[in-house]
Amino acid sequence: MTEAKHGYHRTDFEVRDYECDIQSIVNNAVYQNYLEHARHQYIRSCGLNFADVTHDGIHLVLIKAELDYKKSLKNDDKFYIQTHVERSSRLKFVFCQRILRSHDDQLMLTAKMTVTSTTAEGRPVVFKQAEQLLKAR
Repeated sequence: MTEAKHGYHRTDFEVRDYECDIQSIVNNAVYQNYLEHARHQYIRSCGLNFADVTHDGIHLVLIKAELDYKKSLKNDDKFYIQTHVERSSRLKFVFCQRILRSHDDQLMLTAKMTVTSTTAEGRPVVFKQAEQLLKAR
């Protein structure tokens, strides 16, 4: 289901009918669910488990979401998300993601999702395992 290619981690998907709105296209909010799942798969591919990181007292918090919609996915479309991570500061890193339709590699969406790490109380903390995310490139 996932693989690394050209510095990106790949996660495959298929649009389900209930994810589409009355215009028969994927509802804009659903894309964030796709992107989140791909980020969690990326983290897992780096040898980390999102739930374990949280259990250890580190909360990875999305603080900024930039989505640039190019074309709409439709019911039954097969697509994949490419994900890689870049550090933006000592406490922040960016998941750079692209959604591409599988049959023609058409770019459907680009996203930059900025994440930081906090304690359970919301205080900033260095996520030491972030280096594992960056090495996957």
